[in-house]
This record gives sequence, structure tokens and C-alpha cells, in this order.
Amino acid sequence: MDLTTGSELVPQARIEGDALILVAHGEIDLHNSPELRTVMFHFMTRHPVKKVILNMAQVPYMDSSAVAVLVEAIRRLKPMGGKLCLTSLQPRVLGLLEIARLVSIFTIAKDEADALTK
Repeated sequence: MDLTTGSELVPQARIEGDALILVAHGEIDLHNSPELRTVMFHFMTRHPVKKVILNMAQVPYMDSSAVAVLVEAIRRLKPMGGKLCLTSLQPRVLGLLEIARLVSIFTIAKDEADALTK
């Protein structure tokens, strides 16, 4: 089921089985990370799911404010047995997560299909 986001940062969202799939587009930083949070938590509240998949193929950069939003999402999902899965990470974004030693707290998948099986 396709969902309307009304967001330039997260222009696509859909429900597939027990997963909410969000597609982000562009850099995520201090100025627009609140938009990511708003869109993500809006759909998580309206469509309770076990898994949130964030496709980041079109995200060349994110800063610590974006990481904070993702960590908050994990904290909301974990008590329900849910998880956050990041897909299609560009090298710069993956490098940031590796340097910050955060790769172990996120589920990372090569693409959406892989994330649906994790």
C-alpha cells in the first residue's frame, strides 16, 4: 500500500507485509532531520509495524542529528519486538556509522528485498 508523505526528504512510503518502507532523498542534517523524524514517527504511529526499512540510496550525507532520529526510532520499535533496517547505504554514510561504532545497533541490508528477509 503506497502512502502519501508530502515530504521532499521522504517522498515515498509504503506498507509491505509487516514493514513500513520509507525512501529518503538528499542530505539529512540538522536543518531537515526534524522532517525525517516527523514523517517516520507519523507513519509508525498510524501503521504499527514490526519493521521500518529506510532506503538511503539517495542519501549522500547525514550528520549526528540524523543518527539521533534513527536511534530514537530503534528505541520506539524495540519494546514491540520491532527493528529498524537501513538499506542501500552510500559509502560516506556507512563510513560515518562505522566510525561512530553504530553499525552494530542498526540492521543493515544491501537493498529493500534483503531488508524484508531480515
